[in-house]
Amino acid sequence: MKKLFLDIETLPVEESKHHILKDIYDKKKEKGKKVTDSFDEYLEKTNFDGSFGRILCISVAVNGEPATCLYGEEEEILKKFWDIARDADLFVGHTIFDFDMRFIYQRSAVLGVRPTRDLSFARYRNNPIYDIMYEWSKWNMQDKITLDKMAKAFGIKSSKEGGLDGSKVHEYYKKGKHQEIYDYCNADVEVTRAIYKKMTFEL
Repeated sequence: MKKLFLDIETLPVEESKHHILKDIYDKKKEKGKKVTDSFDEYLEKTNFDGSFGRILCISVAVNGEPATCLYGEEEEILKKFWDIARDADLFVGHTIFDFDMRFIYQRSAVLGVRPTRDLSFARYRNNPIYDIMYEWSKWNMQDKITLDKMAKAFGIKSSKEGGLDGSKVHEYYKKGKHQEIYDYCNADVEVTRAIYKKMTFEL
């Protein structure tokens, strides 16, 4: 069985599209919808939305191979990812149901990169997508555990100990600390794999 362990890091919308988001933001306000964020805050949160957010990198590890990070032009990252994913039997990650795999499919559609797999996102199962967060909570939506907490529970060195986490990726990116982000993404994958092996009693 080919198991593909993965993690992504994302960025907010690129500056050339800020005017599009400004139009969407203003229309929400005009319609009387409650807008609690400033426009700058609104832009920053687009890194959670594949409509306008961007993939900075995808780290992958196949079975027992070391994690490797795919980075560069977003379209090329996606093409490389889907090539690797072509014959994968199981996709493993943390929150990949709600974020990583959903985001990858959204950006693939936006950029015209045809996925090599049409995965089922049916809930309450662990194949072909094994989300360690949901498997841990047994699909209790109120019990969303962080990767950091899971690592510590299993006695695994957390990938968050270096001071970088998802909330700081854009800040590091603007400072040109790209390699640190790639290394962090790889570390997330290694921790995810170690937790998966603990949860499935492979260790």
